[in-house]
Amino acid sequence: MSDDLTQKLRDAVRTVPDFPIEGIMFRDITPVLSDGTLLSATTDLFIERMNEAGWKPEAIVGPEARGFIFGALLAAELGISFVPVRKPGKLPASKMRVDYSLEYGTNSLEMHEDALKPGERAVIVDDLLATGGTVNACVELCQKAGAEVVGALFVIELDGLDGKDAISPVPSISLLDFPA
Repeated sequence: MSDDLTQKLRDAVRTVPDFPIEGIMFRDITPVLSDGTLLSATTDLFIERMNEAGWKPEAIVGPEARGFIFGALLAAELGISFVPVRKPGKLPASKMRVDYSLEYGTNSLEMHEDALKPGERAVIVDDLLATGGTVNACVELCQKAGAEVVGALFVIELDGLDGKDAISPVPSISLLDFPA
């Protein structure tokens, strides 16, 4: 079953050449989002893969913006909390912040200080793993809260960008891989 689902998911991902800049092959997941059955099945596949890995999260952490979609669906299905990680200036209560480097500059992410409890097991979920910068920032925020990141889930991993190595020792599972 999961092989058929993986193929349906792969077929639904649209490749857009030269977006947002020339030379980039953008992997567009909006066709996945427009198919409710496939979206639900993707959530089920995440759960299947987490169970196989032995991960038992108490919270799902999702970075803005597409991590919100997959993370919130997964948390709701598991009956556990969803923790949004946002760009600066978007969270209303007391928050912590992490600055991180990109190949072309820096960025920042924030999380509410009370979003995770010390010792709580968290899984980070996002649509895409490229270089690992966003995930590493999420890991740092979770660790600042005293939580344990037991793993990270992705719909797509871009090969050749060493994202998996960059987020090590956090184990990760990607449903699909595509060339960068």
